[in-house]
Amino acid sequence: MHSGNGTGAASRPQPAAPGHEVPGERPLFSAGTYELLALLVATIGTLGVCNNLLVLVLYYKFKRLRTPTNLFLVNISLSDLLVSVCGVSLTFMSCLRSRWVWDAAGCVWDGFSNSLFGIVSIMTLTVLAYERYIRVVHAKVIDFSWSWRAITYIWLYSLAWTGAPLLGWNRYTLEIHGLGCSMDWKSKDPNDTSFVLLFFLGCLVAPVVIMAYCYGHILYAVRMLRCVEDFQTSQVIKLLKYEKKVAKMCFLMISTFLICWMPYAVVSLLVTYGYSNLVTPTVAIIPSFFAKSSTAYNPVIYIFMSRKVGTGKSFLFD
Repeated sequence: MHSGNGTGAASRPQPAAPGHEVPGERPLFSAGTYELLALLVATIGTLGVCNNLLVLVLYYKFKRLRTPTNLFLVNISLSDLLVSVCGVSLTFMSCLRSRWVWDAAGCVWDGFSNSLFGIVSIMTLTVLAYERYIRVVHAKVIDFSWSWRAITYIWLYSLAWTGAPLLGWNRYTLEIHGLGCSMDWKSKDPNDTSFVLLFFLGCLVAPVVIMAYCYGHILYAVRMLRCVEDFQTSQVIKLLKYEKKVAKMCFLMISTFLICWMPYAVVSLLVTYGYSNLVTPTVAIIPSFFAKSSTAYNPVIYIFMSRKVGTGKSFLFD
């Protein structure tokens, strides 16, 4: 979740170019800390690339995996793979050089790409929660047409939010830790603060509310079905257990994503609402890297909480 020049840019002091925003261009951390951060971000990137590539390869290799629901998992894996490549490479090189080494265009790309793929992931998880809701609560099955339309809307929605800063509503600028770029959380210009407020409402609060609503009803439906389990056939009971297992997996995926991103969201809001004095480079870098690590977790959940690959007949969702 990450920010272009506002329309009121001419009336307010302009920040230095992204390549010069680190005070004095002096390292903010010790040499040993930069080496540790480089190792950490390289590990996150490597795991993210390998794990998400595995999901994509398995989906391509086994026809049984090519289901409408699994298409959403592929979409998440694709966005996580792109984050692992685009969102890690620039930061890794900067860690090696102990400062941000890219120009203004590189900063804009870093902020835009990380924001875009992050929003794609959370919106896909939101749609996946809704899909589980209509499947378990209303017993409706989606088809490929429904999945492709939903994925198209997800990308268009994400592009709309991340493209706004490129057109002047907020902007992308160097973060406090100096190793990556994001939206301008610190600006007090009404044009920028209005974007930040609506951005959090549209890309964090609304998805979380929708996911909570869907899973609340799923849990209620599962509980009610359990009460009449004695009156169901063995085949129906087996199906209900399977749907419950799938719902648990999706819930774990969503929880892991939110746990990884919430610290970053909190720090960003602290900066936005005037508590930037509490956010030191050290405080800022921890949630930033923790958020990036979410790209490596989801594929592990997909694989180890789903049915084993075995002979290739079953994996993820049937």
